[in-house]
Amino acid sequence: MWGKQDSIKSLKDTVLFLLDSGKTNQALKVIHDFVERIITEPLCTSQILGSKTLDDLCQRIGKASLSNINLETSGAPEQEKPVFVYLVTKLQKSGGHTRVIEDFIRAQPAGRHIILSTELDGASDINYLMDGIAKQCDVEFEQAPKVSYQQRLIWLQKRLLELPSKRVFLFNHHHDSVAIAAIQPEMELNSCFYHHGDHHLCLGVHVSHFEHIDFHSGGYHHCRDELGIDNTYIPLTVNDKGKRTDTSFMNNNMLTTCTAARSNKIEVPYIISYLEVIPQLLELTKGKHIHIGRLTPWALFRIRRRLKQYDIPLDNFIYIPWVESVWKSLHEHQVDLYIASFPYGGGLTLIEAMGASIPLAIHQHIFSRVLSGVDIAYPEAFGWRYPDELLNYCASLDADVLKEQGHLSRMQYEEFHSQDDLQSFLSDMESKKLSPKALSENYHVENDEWVNWMSNQMTIKNVCTRFFYRTYRRLRAVINQIEGLGKS
Repeated sequence: MWGKQDSIKSLKDTVLFLLDSGKTNQALKVIHDFVERIITEPLCTSQILGSKTLDDLCQRIGKASLSNINLETSGAPEQEKPVFVYLVTKLQKSGGHTRVIEDFIRAQPAGRHIILSTELDGASDINYLMDGIAKQCDVEFEQAPKVSYQQRLIWLQKRLLELPSKRVFLFNHHHDSVAIAAIQPEMELNSCFYHHGDHHLCLGVHVSHFEHIDFHSGGYHHCRDELGIDNTYIPLTVNDKGKRTDTSFMNNNMLTTCTAARSNKIEVPYIISYLEVIPQLLELTKGKHIHIGRLTPWALFRIRRRLKQYDIPLDNFIYIPWVESVWKSLHEHQVDLYIASFPYGGGLTLIEAMGASIPLAIHQHIFSRVLSGVDIAYPEAFGWRYPDELLNYCASLDADVLKEQGHLSRMQYEEFHSQDDLQSFLSDMESKKLSPKALSENYHVENDEWVNWMSNQMTIKNVCTRFFYRTYRRLRAVINQIEGLGKS
């Protein structure tokens, strides 16, 4: 009954009708499902990052919910340790935002850290948390009961009121209507929205009483200059695991490349395909390529089928579903060149590669500088848009060029992404304001290529491809939720 909406106005009218009818759960779910539909459509990627209408609706729902909670009885006695609360949708060991939360915790070692999860995307990987950062710092994890969206909202608001938090950090997934509805101005919480869902429509971007945090200059300038948000810049940081000690590159005159990304950054409709480019690269270099991150069986089949067609040994493509540290893996495999994932780049892995003194090759996305990662990489990093550009560059590389590029890569990490900088900033966020570096001049939108790609998406083949892609994403989300219920 409350399915696909004809317009944002009709969606707004539907949500307000449901709210006025006392159907809070359905109202939250309508918003959640709408955003989920948008973020699973590749044509919508990087076209819109936030919606004031949707954020206002979430806040209106949260206000109505809070009116039924007794604020006077809320609160808890002051504690010796400062309390930091992290509001998430789900924790998973392969999630970039999970790593950022760990870094925030390490940067505030004297605090008590409480993670509250709505679990709307299924059960969190609690073992990863408890076996890792929880052994080093005072960390607690609480998950919402496996009940309706409305009941999760009530639980979350009560917990936020009960905890004497110094600061609340929101790391919600794009479509988590419960998280964005929960925090209201009347609660007087010092709340920070960490804009990690920066390549899709994401709830929370326009909530005015959140301190809006962007972590790279591309996102910072877009949110400030285009969306009019008074935001704060906190650069991504990674704990220093050491520079490359073996300064020799291309051992045995063989190029070893690496990419770290899951299927959601790789197996996406686009003008070029990672599944085709990597076999072409291996045919040219006769070297090895390490892929870190889980891919679907279909993607692995396509890569290996192409390797056989090119008569390339299958073990030249090394597939590793997950590692605890990309940084350390780059050293262990003596990687010569880190090829950033495409079509969707990943910020944290770029920083790990730079910290590890590994040269970069960055794909220049045809319509999104955010997806390119160009504003995170060191200025001299090689940028490419078409496969022949990457292949020609790799064919021209030698040990001296790679050594120089590796040095520049490490310098970028030390100047902008040290863990020490994060600790200093988080200790005094009120008075310390950081300025991001200027936007890279090594990027431009390829409008004619984008128009051509968009027109090609209207063919029957591509319409069907995107339909199956969206169906797969939604089916995976449903399975995660069912598995979460089973673990409760």
